[in-house]
Amino acid sequence: MAKFEVIGGKKLKGEVRVSGSKNAALPIMCAALLIKGKVVLENVPNIEDVHAMIEILKAIGAKINFDKNILEIDSGNLKKPKKLPNRLIKKMRASILIIGPLLARFGEAKMDFPGGCVLGKRSVQAHTHAFKCLGAKVVDDTCGLNLIAKKLMAAKIILPELSVTATENAVMAAVLAKGETEIRLSAAEPHVQDLCLFLNEMGAKISGVGTNILKITGVNSLKGGKYKITGDYLEAGTFAIAAVATQGDVEIKGINPDHLDSFWQKLEEMGAKFKLGKDSVHIYPSKNLEAVKVLRTAVYPSFATDLQAPFTVLLTMAKGVSKIFETLFEGRLNYLFELEKMGAHIEFLNPHQALIIGNGRLKGMPISSCDIRVGAAMVIAALIADGKTEISNINYIDRGYEKLDEKLRKLGASIKRI
Repeated sequence: MAKFEVIGGKKLKGEVRVSGSKNAALPIMCAALLIKGKVVLENVPNIEDVHAMIEILKAIGAKINFDKNILEIDSGNLKKPKKLPNRLIKKMRASILIIGPLLARFGEAKMDFPGGCVLGKRSVQAHTHAFKCLGAKVVDDTCGLNLIAKKLMAAKIILPELSVTATENAVMAAVLAKGETEIRLSAAEPHVQDLCLFLNEMGAKISGVGTNILKITGVNSLKGGKYKITGDYLEAGTFAIAAVATQGDVEIKGINPDHLDSFWQKLEEMGAKFKLGKDSVHIYPSKNLEAVKVLRTAVYPSFATDLQAPFTVLLTMAKGVSKIFETLFEGRLNYLFELEKMGAHIEFLNPHQALIIGNGRLKGMPISSCDIRVGAAMVIAALIADGKTEISNINYIDRGYEKLDEKLRKLGASIKRI
């Protein structure tokens, strides 16, 4: 297994352009199954999860070409799949996003339960609830997922939770359903917005994009076309944290800064120096960082759970005591044990809350990643640690970040893959 070897203490300096959003690319790739023609997607990140999704789509019969971040998907001659590749289905949570398009196109979807990062139990109940509202019948949701629907019909759907993937699945299932569907308590994350904008470009009629109420007027068919995936706001946040942590001077390009309002507010609270542009942010050297009262994760537009671990690394450098409160996922604070090994002063309050006593130094040592975003956090910890750090399980990082080590080296970091 490959590892990252990082020598800490280097200040980051220069420009970096973020890749396309993984969380937007994957549902949009699935949505291409709804279109009996060719879709060309630009700015697609060249990462492991995208390649895994490509293999899943190929197994369904899609013709695909992927080169230089341009992905061509031709779903004109799909056949109803008998069995989906279990190895790939269990590799990532996003594989559940093929159910909506398969139901809409073939009237049936059957797959094993999806896998992914170890973030506690994540129920599929919001998905099955949405599909049942649209007229689907759940044949099995105990040994796997098997749904059938002779015909999907428009409906009013009140989701049981603000679930990103359930919202995306419901949208994809509804765009070809006759009548007007209303999805209430829908997620509004930037990647959900990007899926809706893509579908509208292909001929769908979705209103309320960016709000918690989506209205979808069903259409008879969608057309092929070209679409550019939005920049990854989570990668942008990661580079911003790395720049602040190393007292660096970095301009981050290719993003919509409005996607990170809660994040910028917390950086301001710490005393970090930065300037927002139209599609960029410039991070300036920041000293004397202050603790934040509470870093509380919640659904968008509140502070993103996927930036909680990287931001917590930054809090280890702040003066004072910060409280972190992870409200969305079980087990998401397990990485704090790795930071403790590096010398961070942490007090656990319960499985969802902890105190970070800052103004200390981290020391390099062998550490491990346990999910995609923790992998990025461990890299940031290694960048500010004294001495050499080896990070294992970097397969998680490769699933979500395109050439993270290469981009950091161009900014002056001492990081190599071994």
